[in-house]
Amino acid sequence: MARPQDPTGPYIRRDGFSNPANFNAHREALIRLSLQVPALTAAWLVTRDPRYARHAALHLRAWFLDLASRMNPSLDYAQAISGVTPGRGVGIIDTLHLIEVSRAARHLEHAQVFSPTEFKELRAWFAQYLDWMCTSKNGKEEEVATNNHGTCWVAQAAAFAAFTGNIDALALCRDRFRAHLLPDQLAADGSLPLELARTKPYSYSLFNLDMLALVCQLASIGDAAPDNIWQFTLANGHRYKSAVDFYFPFIADKQKWPFAHDVEYFDDLPNRQSSLLFAGLAYREPRYIELWRKLSPDPKTAEIVRNFPSANRCFGSRVVVPCSNSLRTGFIDPATKCCQGGKSMLLFSCRIN
Repeated sequence: MARPQDPTGPYIRRDGFSNPANFNAHREALIRLSLQVPALTAAWLVTRDPRYARHAALHLRAWFLDLASRMNPSLDYAQAISGVTPGRGVGIIDTLHLIEVSRAARHLEHAQVFSPTEFKELRAWFAQYLDWMCTSKNGKEEEVATNNHGTCWVAQAAAFAAFTGNIDALALCRDRFRAHLLPDQLAADGSLPLELARTKPYSYSLFNLDMLALVCQLASIGDAAPDNIWQFTLANGHRYKSAVDFYFPFIADKQKWPFAHDVEYFDDLPNRQSSLLFAGLAYREPRYIELWRKLSPDPKTAEIVRNFPSANRCFGSRVVVPCSNSLRTGFIDPATKCCQGGKSMLLFSCRIN
């Protein structure tokens, strides 16, 4: 933010604080898109009412196909700082909300709301953006970031690679997780020290915990390591599960948090962290699922919503079915609105609003 004694001069950095004078309209529009398209798509999957699919398609056309309104597949000017830089690699984190948009869009391919040419162009937009992420100066800088920014680059690359069928990019994401994300960020006790060192250690830790889980969910292939990165183990014996186990008691009871409190929004956390759901499924840990179910699914504070991008968890494909005190996983059957693979009611976590 600007210095009070020199309001027209270069901005100064205050870690963890949002500048109240920021221009946020584009970010807010992107967040709305990330809520609307997945919710509409989920409503169509469950009800097969074509109105929902048609309205989701209207949003996607406006953002990615219509030449008069579409977003350019690049972020050259993201998170510019007055007097310092016209755009930075760290701004790529703002398209994190396109992950769920791309995950939802793939379900609309056969909903008869796009022509084959239109859907090809939609995939092409995400392919172009992924290429920009991998080849531009800003993209390359963010790829090698050592904290949650590097995690979010990989999560986005994995989602867009899956949508566009880019198997080489998906392999790159698994390599980044095994060679950098986990070894560079996970401490021997399971904590994420690069996030604990920030001015919002609780928020950043839970956010990165969610994003690492999302990388595992999106990039894993098969049931065994090394390509199922849920099961990837470091030389010291730790895997991603160690991080969930470290933070689990502090999500269950924030009063036990032994570190500094966040400078902002500490009272607005935790929420229904997707890391608990995805890790509960991957590691067959019912206690993760039970805690996830108890937490609030709907954050109210704008900054928390911004850092809660994986809210519509049905687009992770697998769902949870409570059955005889055990956990089963399966897939949504839109015809019956139930889960194939278990006999009990589907625990459906999407917000349809």
